[in-house]
Amino acid sequence: MAKPFPVEINHMKEKGVVRVTWDDGHVGDYAREYLRGYCPCAMCQGHGGEVKFIDVADAELAEISVVGNYAIQFQWKDGHNTGIYTFDYLRSLCLCPKCNGSKER
Repeated sequence: MAKPFPVEINHMKEKGVVRVTWDDGHVGDYAREYLRGYCPCAMCQGHGGEVKFIDVADAELAEISVVGNYAIQFQWKDGHNTGIYTFDYLRSLCLCPKCNGSKER
């Protein structure tokens, strides 16, 4: 089974979400605060392995960059930019009804 790959990533500023369209046709909307809260970097998540939500007030997205063929990186207006969201990790964060039934986030 092929791993999911985003074919389009749009920051919908007026809605406060990042919309990701995947190569399997799935579309996920991710609130900026949600993405910032689940930043995967060691500074936010530590080195333990359990992923936790970090509440960051007024998460504003400045820029989205592609990292190779495996991830994206968000530059936040508060200066934070060390989180690299692999495509697998980003897809695992999807909260749509179809995806949400398979996890506890």
